[in-house]
Formats: sequence, C-alpha cells, structure tokens
Amino acid sequence: MLLSLLQLSLTRYYLNFMGEFNQTSSKGFILLGLSNVLYLQVIYFLMFLQMYIMTLSGNLLLIIVVRVNRKLQTPMYFFLSNLSIIDIFFTSSFVPKILINTLSIDKSISFLGCALQMYFGIALAATECVIIGIMAYDRFAAICKPLHYNTIMNKTLCISLATGSWGICLLNSAIHVVLTFQLPYCKSHHINHFFCEIPPLLQLSCEDTLPNEIAIYISAVILGMSSFWLTLISYVQIISTILKIRSSQGRHKAFSTCGSHLTVVGLYYGPMLFMYMRPRSTYSPEMHKTLSILYTVVTPMLNPLVYSVRNKDVKNTVLPELYGRSQPNIFKRVHSPRTI
Repeated sequence: MLLSLLQLSLTRYYLNFMGEFNQTSSKGFILLGLSNVLYLQVIYFLMFLQMYIMTLSGNLLLIIVVRVNRKLQTPMYFFLSNLSIIDIFFTSSFVPKILINTLSIDKSISFLGCALQMYFGIALAATECVIIGIMAYDRFAAICKPLHYNTIMNKTLCISLATGSWGICLLNSAIHVVLTFQLPYCKSHHINHFFCEIPPLLQLSCEDTLPNEIAIYISAVILGMSSFWLTLISYVQIISTILKIRSSQGRHKAFSTCGSHLTVVGLYYGPMLFMYMRPRSTYSPEMHKTLSILYTVVTPMLNPLVYSVRNKDVKNTVLPELYGRSQPNIFKRVHSPRTI
C-alpha cells in the first residue's frame, strides 16, 4: 500500500511539482521559530546552547568510555554507542540552525536545506526508536535468559540488527521526504515551527495531504508501535522475573533502574506517537513545538545520564581519569546499581 502511495505521489510530482519548483526553491521557507519577543529569544538561545553542549559532551564521553573499557564491549553498550551516535547527529541536524535563527533577523532556510533537515531528522528519530526497542529486547535476554544470553545476542545478530535499523529508517525517511516535497506550497512559505518537520509543512499545502498522512500512520505503526510494543513486552517479562528475586534490596535496585529506562522511553515515545498518530484536525502548532523540544533536545541530553552515569562500570572508567588513579578508595564509596 505504501508503494502504491509513493507511485501515485511520484506521478503527481511530474504533473504539478516541477511547475512550482523554481519559485519554491528560490524563495525557500521562513522558520517562524519559538517566539518573536527579544528577551524570550535570548532565553531560548541560551537554553538550547546549554542543552546542545551537554548532549554533545555526554554522548561523546559515553562513546569514548565504551571504546577504552574492555568490560563494556558487550551488546548493551554496542547499542548504547549507536544511540549516542544517533543523538549527536540528530541534535546537530536541528540545533545549530535553531541557534542561528533564534537571534538572526533572516530566519530563512533553503528548499534543499529544509529537505535535508527533514530527511536526517526523520531517519535518525526512527532509528533511535528502533534501537530503543532492540535495547529492551537485549535486557530481556540478559535478565530472563541469562544462560543463553551470549548465544542469543551474538556479534553477528547485533551488527545485523543495528545495520538493518539504519537501512530501513533511511529508506523510510526518503519516502516521506519525497511524499512531502512533491506537494505545491501555495498557501505560504512561513513554517510555524523552529525546524522543518512534516506536520507544519502539510499545513502549507493547498492540495489534499491524505496520502501523506496515511504514509505517516503506516510508518508510525510499523516502526514506532512495533518498537514500542517490543519495549513494553520486554519490560513486562523483566519485571515478572524481578518479582521472583527473593532479596528485597535486589528488587528495589532493579525496579529503580527499570524506572529510569521507562522514563526515557516515555519521554521519547510519548511525544512522537502523540504527534504522528493523532488526527490532522487536532493539530496545534504551539503544542507541536513544545513536544518537539522534548524529543529533539531533552531526550538526547538525558540518554547518557540515565543509561550510563548511574552505571558502576562507567564510573570506574571515568572517575579515575578525573580524580587520578592513585585514589582508589573513593570508588568504593561512590557506586550504584548495575544498569539493567
């Protein structure tokens, strides 16, 4: 069905889009941003800049730690490294342009720049969604099938899962970009958002966008809901196994770690599913902007904190470099439950 929609849209592309291309590409689009009030623009600039720096430093640190610590050469940290790479490129595809536009008079973005921003945004967001689901399955295998874990999560499977996730999501993004940018934008070139995303652009088209919306729903179900249910089912099994632990302290530590993971899952899946699965009639530009901040900036910033900072192996790699290797006693006092 999705291929039929793509074929229909490509046909429509040659009929009416090429006539609008020169005019649209020359003008590009205008990103209205978060606010026109000067002091709010300064606040938003400082807020995004700080979160961007924290995102880059936190995720880069995680990648380096995984590379230098042989104890972290496990499937869990392999997927965490993929997640960190995604978060770095994901925020970098949006935040620099947001920072420039926030304090700039010229808030324009070229037609090609908007298409590229949308392409990488959709691809990386979808890949992160799938990787989170795979990580949940990895934790299920480690906790519920510990004796068979090395057999289940072998190197070949891990590489195949990661490669497949990237490939499918890059293809999915290309389809959505083609479906979106073949539409004629005759209403306005002013995008009521701070970056190029599908819903605000659909509002500018004077043609029927039902094929685009159907493609979004299909993609959300196949990638988003599948990953969400995989995560949910995995954690149900994990919690069921944890409840069988006799030690109350062990259960408390395990539940605490699961709660942190599920918090990140909720922050990521919640806004994404709410935006892309709801009917067009309920679309609200201001609510869309607010929710977009959560999964474009906040969640990538929190991921390395939630998944790694509380982990003993990560601390034992980072803290000796910060405090010096001659102070081992400090690490006996600074410890936390192993990440699940």
